Amino acid sequence: MNETTSRQRSRPERVAEAIKDWVVENGLLPGDRLPGEAELIARFAMSKGTIREAMRLLQAQGLVVTKTGPRGGSFVGKVSKDRAHALLANYFYFQNVSIDDIYQVRIALEPENAAAVAGHLSADQIGELEEILARYAAPARDADEERAQHIDSLRFHARLASFGQNALLGFFIGFMAQILTDLTVYKRLYSERNLELWRRGLRHQTDLVAALRRGDADAARSIMRDHMETARRMMEDHEAVVMKRFMAE
Repeated sequence: MNETTSRQRSRPERVAEAIKDWVVENGLLPGDRLPGEAELIARFAMSKGTIREAMRLLQAQGLVVTKTGPRGGSFVGKVSKDRAHALLANYFYFQNVSIDDIYQVRIALEPENAAAVAGHLSADQIGELEEILARYAAPARDADEERAQHIDSLRFHARLASFGQNALLGFFIGFMAQILTDLTVYKRLYSERNLELWRRGLRHQTDLVAALRRGDADAARSIMRDHMETARRMMEDHEAVVMKRFMAE
């Protein structure tokens, strides 16, 4: 941070940043106890009001958790994935993100993730993917069931992303799935059942699981790319749009 930016921040904001730096420098982990208020006042040479406001800022960020009772106090918090997704989605609320934008990212990321995890999934992880597939193994009977199947299909992608070793890749793929689950409107997607789209999507994912099991990275990449490109065409054909609302945690 440059000196000009630092001066523009309020005193509590600067103290909150200093506390975060202190946590990192001392190698504290989620759940570790932070110094009490009196010690923070002495350590940072700030007033009680400034320290309390700094701690409130850190609590709002999810980086500090306060507990009451005999064993209470302030502790290092861990920002949950759901909270991070919600904060990021609320940022994009003001950016006019389109469905095509989302699928441009998915087509770039998801094939590479599929290739990276091919041959590295445990039997339990493969089993979890197959369990999700089983939820839409038969065509939907009505529009409500079709939407539920679509959400389960997105959950398949989020879970697959979470199995990889690249935390950034997994986070952003999961974020895209969450956006499509919570913030999209399908103007014509469920107006009438489309069995061909259901068959193609299920076949793609079934073939993908087979490629993942046998460790065929090239096939996994190719299948996932075809799947994403098909999904993008489906969204375009059914006039999907991103809703303008904030995402809850």
